[in-house]
Amino acid sequence: MTPIEDKIECVVDRILKDYQGDRDIDKIERFHQPDRDVVVTMIEKLRRIIFPGYFWDKNYRVYNAKHNLSMLIEDVMYHLNRQTALVFQSAGETEEQAQEHAQQVSLAFFEQIPNVRTMVQTDLEAAYAGDPAATGMAEIIFAYPGLYAITVYRLAHVLYTLDVPMLPRIMTEYAHSITGIDIHPGATIGKYFFIDHGTGIVVGETTVIGENVKIYQGVTLGALSTRGGQNLRGVRRHPTIEDNVTIYAGASVLGGDTVIGRDSVIGSNAFITKSIAPNTTVSIKNQELQFKGRL
Repeated sequence: MTPIEDKIECVVDRILKDYQGDRDIDKIERFHQPDRDVVVTMIEKLRRIIFPGYFWDKNYRVYNAKHNLSMLIEDVMYHLNRQTALVFQSAGETEEQAQEHAQQVSLAFFEQIPNVRTMVQTDLEAAYAGDPAATGMAEIIFAYPGLYAITVYRLAHVLYTLDVPMLPRIMTEYAHSITGIDIHPGATIGKYFFIDHGTGIVVGETTVIGENVKIYQGVTLGALSTRGGQNLRGVRRHPTIEDNVTIYAGASVLGGDTVIGRDSVIGSNAFITKSIAPNTTVSIKNQELQFKGRL
């Protein structure tokens, strides 16, 4: 063995020895963990189920559209069963319990697909109505990152409400990674939600958004402070945005007690930590918040 080979072997041995600790990063249980690549593939297949006429899978060589979709649904259901069973096992369930639980969750999830499609249709309509640059529905479906992020969120939110660990967050963080839009699957978002441009948007876990809400790039719907860490789990930390609100670029609305009243407009770069009454316009002039309307 040459001197360099000897050094390489020593380095490898040292790294392997480092795995013998009891840290979180030392765990080697890959057969009990979900496969992120499979989850990402499921997202794309679910988009074909949501928009059957726009994203066609060439691997399914069946000319009858109904049969093609049937195969696709069964394919996703199979992989969803497997991935949810893995996360349930990782959470402490036995293999038999996890498999039975996963089957129940998969059926419940697919029962919600028509409702998800109904919500996504409203989001599509909101995008077209709210953006004069849009030339048609197909352009929005194919090209708009906001609709992509919202669609993935709506699918992940169903799994979140079914108490599925990890998978909903993998889904929305994947959408975040390719769109720059970070929507936590635990957020509650009503119909006709439109994200314009989208880059840099953050919607926190306990955010509640009403119907007909429009937000622009760089908006943060966040918590006032992350101090307290896990002690704040389950505590309402993020704001409520009521119906028919528009929030312009760069605005931050923070805090679990903060409510933006219906029919309000929040101007660009506003920093809001207190509730705003309905029918209020908030803008920044000379670095001071200016309010128009009833407070």
